[in-house]
Amino acid sequence: MLGKLFSTLENVSPKSLKFLTDPLNRLTRGRLWLQVLIGMVLGIATGLFLNPDSGFVSLPVANALGEWLALPGNLFLVFIQMIVVPLILASIVRGIAAATDVRQLKSTGMGLGVYFVVSTIAAAVLGIVIGLTLKPGDYVDRAVAPQVELQGPVGEMVAAEVEKAKEDANEDPAARLKELPGKITDVLPSNPLGSIVRGDMLQIVIFAIVLGVGLLSVPVASSKPLFELLGSVQEVSMAIVANVMRFAPVAVFGLLAQVMIKTGPDVLTGLVAYAAVVVFGMLVLLVAYLLTAMVLGGRSPVFMLKAIREPLLLGFSTNSSAATMPVTVKTAEEVLKVRPSLSQFIVPLGATMNMGGTALYQALATIFMAQLYQIDLPASVLIALIATTVGASIGTPAVPGVGIVVLASVLSSVGVPLTGLALIIGLDRILERFRASLNITGDLVACVVMDRWTKSETPRAEEMREAARTEFLQEVKNEDVVISS
Repeated sequence: MLGKLFSTLENVSPKSLKFLTDPLNRLTRGRLWLQVLIGMVLGIATGLFLNPDSGFVSLPVANALGEWLALPGNLFLVFIQMIVVPLILASIVRGIAAATDVRQLKSTGMGLGVYFVVSTIAAAVLGIVIGLTLKPGDYVDRAVAPQVELQGPVGEMVAAEVEKAKEDANEDPAARLKELPGKITDVLPSNPLGSIVRGDMLQIVIFAIVLGVGLLSVPVASSKPLFELLGSVQEVSMAIVANVMRFAPVAVFGLLAQVMIKTGPDVLTGLVAYAAVVVFGMLVLLVAYLLTAMVLGGRSPVFMLKAIREPLLLGFSTNSSAATMPVTVKTAEEVLKVRPSLSQFIVPLGATMNMGGTALYQALATIFMAQLYQIDLPASVLIALIATTVGASIGTPAVPGVGIVVLASVLSSVGVPLTGLALIIGLDRILERFRASLNITGDLVACVVMDRWTKSETPRAEEMREAARTEFLQEVKNEDVVISS
């Protein structure tokens, strides 16, 4: 009977991301964030012990041990990168389906686009100001910067970004202006499957938006099969993510151990000031987000901090704002009381386009590198840095490990040497976890801001009742599955 009830009423609305939180909740209850922190500490200690400078092992043996220790971490990164594209695509399309009508979607999308760009620019400017004020590059001895090439897949991606940046820098300004219309056209995914294969997140996001709007514009009978298929993709993707995340502590341990084997204690000591400045900058951005939520969203900073605690810790543990989307949506709807039509649209889109933490880090790291190599960046270059940082941040995959590649393109665009990347790649493994948490905070702040200022034809009370009804039906379905089994 319960199954029949659900089959009759399940057309009410597509299942929200927040119904996929159970696997992630188990990770939270298991204190995954604490396990990750322990893995970090043990990884650093093990790497320092096995470093050739310690005298316990020779250089060839240390390098071989480092490769084997890093193997679980590299596999972890590959699995996360593998699953993020279908997860983001399905989540954005189904998030658009949560809109009450196309007109609301249009007004929300325009306002949200402006908010994302402005907030990302502000984060990049903040990173530059903090870098120029605190001068983290002055605390590191330039002589310890390793003059080596990055190896492996990361090295190949960095090399490709460098080559692309060199070509853009050598191009004639008149030719750039002439080719600009073509480059704007190239942003659109003429071959969506090709974009998915290449992992071009900006084109994937555009395709998902177009597909979602198209599905919202046709009768339910025509759109429902594809929505159900994408719902299955979501559930399978989150199941894979939850299983992979169990190995996050082991992955962090191995990756940091390898980094410490290659760098040693001298470099680690010199980079403490840089790491402190980056964390300070992220704390300042966090305060700015809380103030934005208070002024534009009507939520007190204390309330916001308590509300976002769970997704913040999970983001630190998983190191991916995409992997935590179900918990982020649930927090937005149930704790922050954001309308479901907004949260289910903003969070998936924000996971790839609202990267304030990433923008701040890239800008600050570029200033750090310039100071390390005693390069003065004039105002014109700083403006170009802001534009490049914002462009590089929007559309960056919300997965661990790609930040260093994006940073390479930013450094190349402003003429800063890339040899220092090998110096900070170890710290990047740690700092990107703070970036992920900050990006999630930015998404939740965007939810409360847009919830206050976006008008809808459907009254809030009616939409919340409909969401509660859908949640009840989902619980009924779950109970029916348990009883049947």
